Amino acid sequence: MVITFYGVRGSIPSPGPATNRYGGNTSCVLVELENGRNLILDAGTGIRKLGKRLEADDNTVNILLSHGHWDHIQGFPFFAPLYQEGRKIRVYTSPVGEHAKLCSLFDQIDGSNFPVHVNDLPSRSECIMENIETALAGKGIMVKRARTNHPGGGRAFRIEEDGASCAYVTDNELEPPGSVETSYEQWIDFCHGADVLIHDAQYLADDMPHKHGWGHSLVSQVRQLAVDAEVGCLVMFHHDPDRSDAEIDFIQQQNDRFFRGRRAPSISLCAAEGMVIRLKRQSDGRTVIEAG
Repeated sequence: MVITFYGVRGSIPSPGPATNRYGGNTSCVLVELENGRNLILDAGTGIRKLGKRLEADDNTVNILLSHGHWDHIQGFPFFAPLYQEGRKIRVYTSPVGEHAKLCSLFDQIDGSNFPVHVNDLPSRSECIMENIETALAGKGIMVKRARTNHPGGGRAFRIEEDGASCAYVTDNELEPPGSVETSYEQWIDFCHGADVLIHDAQYLADDMPHKHGWGHSLVSQVRQLAVDAEVGCLVMFHHDPDRSDAEIDFIQQQNDRFFRGRRAPSISLCAAEGMVIRLKRQSDGRTVIEAG
């Protein structure tokens, strides 16, 4: 399993010299499986660059959409495979909350918000909302979902292949006010033992209490989840658009100090565009994690 990050920001793209190293594109992650299938997690502005890479083949495109908020869909109209004759594109999503009419990915390609209308696209696209786990299963692959604590609803995904595992939990508030879709204890269970945990870490303590209930987690909460869930590698994701490279560097330094001497996770990272994580399953059942 190979995981490549194409967009790591939350809320809105944030290009510029202050965000150049970690990147300013919004959420998009590619998971390449050993059986040759690729899974794209979300379609923020980072998917534009990924689309250029995928133009070179004719494999079916599989997109797992966490939810329909703009920062997770706004790159899709610029996704090159959409404009390839007969290219198969499958979007896996969930009929949750106000996004039940999905695919919002296609709703925005209406000839008004975007100059092309979805009915004029040459590719062959479909939206799959039900029985996602069954549709994606096979050849040692298993996909699990959990409801995120986020306004309007959403889904987290856990992808497993032949013992290697990656949990993708974006736009999730670990300790939300009011009603809770998934409790902290349930998140520990969902993420437990994952080789890689990619989790929303948009906020710092200084952002509270003003942003409590906005559907994103504190860096400190995500650190503790990584410890409690005994994950192999933590990747902090969905950086605030106002968070500079220097500020993310400082978060990484704090993470290094916090995790020093702890059994898990063995690796902690702040997501950056172009970062690649490789999971290599060994004959003794262990998974070796290589990040760079």
